[in-house]
Amino acid sequence: MNRGYFADMKEFKEHGGKIAAASKTLISAASAMKFPALAVTFSNGKSMTLPITSNSNEVNKECLDVPKVTLVCLSFRASSQEMISSWSKPFIESFGDRKDLQLFEVSFIDKWLLGLAPIRKLLLRVLAKPKNSENSALQRQIAYSFGDHYHFRKQMKVLNLLTGYILLVDKSGRIRWQGFGTATPEEVSQLLSCTSLLLKDQ
Repeated sequence: MNRGYFADMKEFKEHGGKIAAASKTLISAASAMKFPALAVTFSNGKSMTLPITSNSNEVNKECLDVPKVTLVCLSFRASSQEMISSWSKPFIESFGDRKDLQLFEVSFIDKWLLGLAPIRKLLLRVLAKPKNSENSALQRQIAYSFGDHYHFRKQMKVLNLLTGYILLVDKSGRIRWQGFGTATPEEVSQLLSCTSLLLKDQ
């Protein structure tokens, strides 16, 4: 867990961020691990904790609907942003009309200075994306997580920070599918198929 940048880069050059093949089928509910609670902040300053489940404070406070399935894309370095898009774009294209799905793209910012309140507020303003003009029900929700993420990474078994991590989470907060790096056409097909199966199962 304490590997450095050069170790990550050496490994990245070997596999291009594909540290493992994506799941071909759904992980059973009985053996699936829970997604660890993760505090995130949006560019408008609003904060929440992922994943969204029936026990979430956000659901109780704001009367939010609990999504049947959530695609969570994790990016620890800017180098993995294009990898994330290779999964999220076809996901939106296939399920854009669904209101029972959610998509979060989370970028981790671990520099302590950037986490200080006044600087964080300014940074979020700079990072704000233009409003999405698309009318699809499913929208990309760009979020940021500030601070030391050692324990989160340890729970998630995240070793290489240069690649992207893609997770399908069910309404109970369990990780039912996962992918890594840049999506191949076959892996995109597996993601979409497993999402459809999970929607039917929830």
